[in-house]
Amino acid sequence: MTVGVQLLVPIKPLHSAKTRLRGGEIPPGKHAELVTALALDTVLAAEAAERVLRVIVVTSDPELTRRFRDHGVEVLADAPLAGLNAALRHGDGVLRERLPHVRTGALQADLPALRGGELDGAIAEAGAERACCADRQGTGTTLLLASSGAPLRPSFGPGSAAAHREGGANPLRGPWESLRCDVDTEADLRTAARLRLGEHTRALLRDEAPELLDRWAGCPDTV
Repeated sequence: MTVGVQLLVPIKPLHSAKTRLRGGEIPPGKHAELVTALALDTVLAAEAAERVLRVIVVTSDPELTRRFRDHGVEVLADAPLAGLNAALRHGDGVLRERLPHVRTGALQADLPALRGGELDGAIAEAGAERACCADRQGTGTTLLLASSGAPLRPSFGPGSAAAHREGGANPLRGPWESLRCDVDTEADLRTAARLRLGEHTRALLRDEAPELLDRWAGCPDTV
């Protein structure tokens, strides 16, 4: 019987994360806070999913480490500091040593509109098989699930959805707008706002750029 999925959420250091969100209407001095808010809303929503046993953040950024530990979230140091896939392989190895019979997954850290129920739906559709959920554009991967008892084998990067399918991951077909809505650009953030942002991202924007939320809530989605 499946007791739940262990999800790894890797996050780059704040100074190098989400660079395409710089230079828009978000105040430039708030970039690190925005990245942190996106990740907090993602992780806390994932923790609320019934089919998620635990969520572990993988990062070596000291501020992110502090913020997540303040919320009671376990943080593994990013080792060997060789990029996203290396961080996930490291985290996967740690978790599989602890609980070898519990499957591992990887969730992107930029899903600020994520709903736990949609994540549950994706995990349920996957069953016990290796599976992946593509982003809105169909090219990236927002969720990768290992098959039960098997290593994660991440292939994140450009064209990761196709790479994961070629690696044997079944493509998940459910709509799950909030699970597919990753945020790389300000246009993506606008789309996430239309789905309703999590409390940390929404509060930051309300404090720093209140006109954006009002405008995005009423404009047609042209992304």
